[in-house]
Amino acid sequence: MDSYPVLMHTAIDATDCRGLAEFYRQFLGLRYRPGDEMPADGSDDDPDWLVLLDAEGRRVFAFQQVPTLARPTWPKHDVSKQMHHDFRVPTVEELQRQRKRAEELGAILLYDRTDDADEPLYVLADPAGHPFCILVGAE
Repeated sequence: MDSYPVLMHTAIDATDCRGLAEFYRQFLGLRYRPGDEMPADGSDDDPDWLVLLDAEGRRVFAFQQVPTLARPTWPKHDVSKQMHHDFRVPTVEELQRQRKRAEELGAILLYDRTDDADEPLYVLADPAGHPFCILVGAE
């Protein structure tokens, strides 16, 4: 029987590890792995590695603190996006709702392709500048 590696999580570099983790935690409804939660007293614990889990306890994202990071300039290619995430929603109404939520959490709109009847989508940048897409699509 063949054996294959299993994806643990996607690790994302960040100059504000906690801030970027909080964006994705709130936007995707994730939770911190035990020990990575925000300190109860609200103090900035200055983490250098945080992991977010889904509702079943599976790793989704990890965030690694780095001293500097060039912000992607997509759609220009001066600083490439290097990678991006695609998030699927079932309807155009949900697409619009999730865009608003993302912007309320600190994302900015980079591209609006909601006039595409086959695959309406938004490209946004998270607070660190990493582009991501929200699109209407099937599984």
